[in-house]
Amino acid sequence: MALDKAEVKLLFDRLIFDETDPQDWVEDVWGLSPMMGDSAIKLLEVFYKVLERTPEPELQEVLKEIYVAQMEKI
Repeated sequence: MALDKAEVKLLFDRLIFDETDPQDWVEDVWGLSPMMGDSAIKLLEVFYKVLERTPEPELQEVLKEIYVAQMEKI
């Protein structure tokens, strides 16, 4: 089943941030440590740029590999 980029982004967000909104995660990290919060902002920006610039088939393959690996751990 093919997913569009919005669906892939949503699945990656859920995978990484669970039920937390990514911006809320950044703010939580910032609250713990401004230095780490700055890194969290940069990480989130890079994450979204990679999602933006990677072709959908490649993103779907990576997503599938990660989900399969996690299912094997259960």
